[in-house]
Amino acid sequence: MHKDETHQHMHGYGIYILVWLGLLTLTGVTVTVAGINLGAITIATALNIASVKSYLVLTIFMHLRIEQKVFRIFLVVALFFFIISIVLLFADYSFLENY
Repeated sequence: MHKDETHQHMHGYGIYILVWLGLLTLTGVTVTVAGINLGAITIATALNIASVKSYLVLTIFMHLRIEQKVFRIFLVVALFFFIISIVLLFADYSFLENY
């Protein structure tokens, strides 16, 4: 990557501070949701909030948008295996709940 391309895509400190404050807020929401009994959607809500937080960290702090295509492919493969793990976990959890 050339110097000009690097400076063109860099974020200012204001963006980093706003994203950091957003991550803190989402962490507070996660803790609040964990304390409230929402039944079956508690875990789904926590996972959705964690997904948003992961997206913010990957795109803003790790600069994934400006990386090469191979890094994006690695991320998609990792997410694919993560989703398979989550699906198998919840399938096993729902199966054991019936007993």
